[in-house]
Amino acid sequence: MKTGGAAILRRALVRNRVRLGIGTLLVCLHQVAETLVPIAIGVIVDRAVATGDTSALVVWLCALALLFVVLTTAWRFGARFLVLVMQNEGHRLRMEVAHRILDPRGVRTDLRAGELLSVSSTDADRSAFIADIVPRAASALTAAVGSAVALLLIDVPLGLAVLVGTPVILGLLQRAAPLITRRATDQQAAVARASGMATDLVSGLRPLRGIGAEDAASQRYRSASRDALDATLHTARSSAVFTGVSMTVSALLAVGIAGFAGWFALEGRITIGELITVVGLSQFFIEPLGVLAGLPGSLALTRASADRVALVLDAEPLLPAGSGLIPAGSELSLSGVSYRSLTALDLRVGSGELLGVVAYRPQDAEALAALLSGQVPPERYEGEVTVGGVRLSDADRGHARRTVLVEPHNGDLFSGTVVSNVTAGRPDAPEAEVQAALRASAAVDVIDAHPDGLDHEVTDRGASLSGGQRQRVALARALMRRSPVLVLHDPTTAVDAVTEHMIAGGIADSRHRDSAGSGQTTILLTSSPALLSVTERVVVLDEGTVVAEGTHAQLAADDAHYRRAVLR
Repeated sequence: MKTGGAAILRRALVRNRVRLGIGTLLVCLHQVAETLVPIAIGVIVDRAVATGDTSALVVWLCALALLFVVLTTAWRFGARFLVLVMQNEGHRLRMEVAHRILDPRGVRTDLRAGELLSVSSTDADRSAFIADIVPRAASALTAAVGSAVALLLIDVPLGLAVLVGTPVILGLLQRAAPLITRRATDQQAAVARASGMATDLVSGLRPLRGIGAEDAASQRYRSASRDALDATLHTARSSAVFTGVSMTVSALLAVGIAGFAGWFALEGRITIGELITVVGLSQFFIEPLGVLAGLPGSLALTRASADRVALVLDAEPLLPAGSGLIPAGSELSLSGVSYRSLTALDLRVGSGELLGVVAYRPQDAEALAALLSGQVPPERYEGEVTVGGVRLSDADRGHARRTVLVEPHNGDLFSGTVVSNVTAGRPDAPEAEVQAALRASAAVDVIDAHPDGLDHEVTDRGASLSGGQRQRVALARALMRRSPVLVLHDPTTAVDAVTEHMIAGGIADSRHRDSAGSGQTTILLTSSPALLSVTERVVVLDEGTVVAEGTHAQLAADDAHYRRAVLR
C-alpha cells in the first residue's frame, strides 16, 4: 500500500495521539500562563501600586508567583512528553525503513547504500519532528488568541489589529512555502548522494588504492560534496530570508500595537497598568507570531524528509513473493540461463557434490554468484534456476535463503566480537561446532593472534582485522550456517599459499568428508589451484557459457588455457 510523505506524517500523529495530546495541552497551558504574566503585572500596577494597597500587592504577587510555578511545571512535563514522542517515532521510522531494506524480497529502488543510510537515519529522525511542529503551532496559536482576547478586553482596535494582522501575515508568508519545500528536497537529495558516494569510496578504498584511482575518486566525491554544499547554502539563504522577513513583520506589528497603546494612554483611553500590559503582550507576541511564520519552512523540511522515507516504504519488492514451495534437496540446476555476461548457460550440480567453477572472465563468476544469491528478479534473466527441484523464483524466500548461501570474497563483518560474527547465523551453536568452523577456515590463527581470543572486538565492517583475517572469519561464519548449498566466491584471495591449502582441506572435510556434512553441496568460484584440487569436478566458463569440464588434474594436464589461468 502506498503511503506517501503526507500519510507518514499523519500516521505519526495518530499513533502517538495520547502522549502528543497531553504534551500539547501542557505546552498550551504554558503559553496561557505566559500570556497572563504581563496581564498580572498590569493588574498589580493598577490595583496595588497606583492605589498604594499593600495587602493587594501581596496577594497579586503571590498570584504572580503561582503563575510562574504553573508556567514552569507545564513546560517541563509538556516538553518531556513531546520529546518522548519524537524519540519513539524516530525509532519506529528507523526500524520500518531498516525492515523494508532488509526484507528478504529486497526493495526496488535507485537509491544507493549511502542514500539508504541517510534515509534510515537523518530523514527518519527529521520526519519525527512533526511531533514538535504540531504542538508548537498549537501553543503559538494559543498565545496569539490569548493575546488578542486580552487586547480586545483592554481596547477593541488593539485586539482587532492582532486578530486581522496575524492571518494576513501568515497568508503572505505561506506563499513562500512551496519554494522552500523544493529547495529542501533538492538539498537532502544532494546530501544523500554525497553520503552514498562516501560510503562507496570507504568500502572500496583498498581496490581504489590498488589500481591507483584515488585521485579520480577524490575528484568525483569533491564534485558531489560541492553540489551538496551549494544546495545546502541555497536552502539556508532561502530559509534565512524567510525567517528575517517573518521576524521583521512580526516585530513591526508588535511595535505598532505598542505605539498605539502609548497614544491611547496619553489620551486617557487606557490606564498605565493596561499600557504596561499592552507593551508586555506586544513584546511577548513577537515570539509566537515568529513561530507561526516559521512553521511553513519547518514543515517543508519535515515533509521533504517524509517524502524520502516514503520512497523506501512505498518501493515495490525486488523479488516476487514466491509460492511457498520449499526446496526438497541440495541439487542445483541452471537451464538456458542468460544474465549479464552469461549466455544460455546449462549447469548441473548434484546433491552433495563439491564443484569448482573457473571463470576466465571475472564478470562471469560475478554474474553467476549474483544469480545464485536469489537477489535477481526473475524478469531480469532468461532460463530457469532450480534448487531441490523447485524454481528459485517460486521458492519460499526464507527457506530459499537458508537453502542457498552465497558468500562473496569481500563479505562484511559486523561490529561486536569474533564469536558473535562467527555465530551470527546460529547464535546457539555448540562450542564444538564453533571450534570446528574456526579450524576449517584457518581462523584459529585469528583467535590466537589476539589476547581476548573469541571475544576480540571487531569494529564495523571488520576494520579492526586485516584483510586475510576478515576473509577467514567470514568463511567460518558461512561454514557455521551448514546451508544445504554453499557458494564461495574467491574465499582465499587475501591469504597466503600455506593457509590456502589448510582452508581447502577444511572446506572439503567439514562439508563433504565428515558425517555431519553428508548431502551438502558446495560450489567454489575460484581459480585457486589449492581449492580446485579438492573438488570432485571442475566446470570452466568462458564467454558466458561452459567450455570445458573435468577434474582439476585432467584439465591441468590436457587444457593449456586452463593451465595458464590456474597454474600461473
